[in-house]
Amino acid sequence: MTELPVVLRPPCSSRIKILKKHEFSVDMTCEGCSNAVSRVLNKLGGVEFDIDLPNKKVCISSDHSVDILLETLEKTGKAVSYLGPK
Repeated sequence: MTELPVVLRPPCSSRIKILKKHEFSVDMTCEGCSNAVSRVLNKLGGVEFDIDLPNKKVCISSDHSVDILLETLEKTGKAVSYLGPK
């Protein structure tokens, strides 16, 4: 009888997550606005983001749903729209 090779896989917690990238338009007019965006996204957690204040865009990498990200950005009180995947 032949033995099958054993394949060891790392535990689920150590596997790399692939984050989805999304782009949003946020009506930011000043540094205070971009700071508000940073605050709500940091509070949400599980996100990486870049804020482009001159172009009023926020690019977010996350495994959160688009709806959760929109709700979070709307907490800033600014007009927000989803531009699509990045």
